[in-house]
Amino acid sequence: MTRAELIEQIRVKRSFLCVGLDTDLKKVPSFLLDTEDPIFEFNKAIIDATKDYCVAYKPNIAFYECHGPKGWESLKKTLDYIPKNIFTVADAKRGDIGNTSKYYADTFFNYLDADSVTIAPYMGEDSVTPFFEYENKWVILLALTSNKGALDFQFMTDTNNEQLYKKVLRKSQEWGTEENLMFVVGATRAEGIGEVRKIAPKNFFLVPGVGAQGGSLEDVANYGWNDDCGLLVNSSRGIIYASNEADYAEKAGLAAKELQSQMAKILDEKQF
Repeated sequence: MTRAELIEQIRVKRSFLCVGLDTDLKKVPSFLLDTEDPIFEFNKAIIDATKDYCVAYKPNIAFYECHGPKGWESLKKTLDYIPKNIFTVADAKRGDIGNTSKYYADTFFNYLDADSVTIAPYMGEDSVTPFFEYENKWVILLALTSNKGALDFQFMTDTNNEQLYKKVLRKSQEWGTEENLMFVVGATRAEGIGEVRKIAPKNFFLVPGVGAQGGSLEDVANYGWNDDCGLLVNSSRGIIYASNEADYAEKAGLAAKELQSQMAKILDEKQF
């Protein structure tokens, strides 16, 4: 998907919502466990209920690959089922030496046909650039995360007193452009989103942490907005596990609609 196509979906749907498909068999309604493919059956119903309110879906790969070949089959079926006008994020957080990255890229962009993949930048340029070789595909680079362990490395400073996450932001923009490079920025570090926006004014941000993790949608929009919206705000548990009963899909749809309504109000306020 191109940047222009993504922006058009935001305008049409009045939404910048990404629904995280972190499908845990311990949390799905128990009656689904008797079906041939419980993960896909759950995802299919969630997609049907939420597709009018979101512009992206983000399956977390760990929830699928832990089930071996059957999990990969469920993932492939899920990505194939998502409407083609909706952006897809393979949340894999890969990052390895160049020749290995080429095969990771081939897996996510050719076999799975995802629009984007999340990448860990620690190994540097040659571990990331193979993902830029695919037309209309995106790298979503980890930049500033919300987890406790982010304090271990991301805020370390060099001899010029520049924090590591800022160095990653500056350097990585030499590898890609706003047409194929996004950044992961955690919603619970609202002021940090503003710091990232100063360094990457044109890039889209994938922002997890709104909803169950406590991030504020209003703060994300205030700190992270750019002229093209520039935001994909993810909610996973708050939507897909809104209910664990037979009405799980209906409740997921209502939760997604509620977030979409809040986003539409922000888009109107921003005159977008």
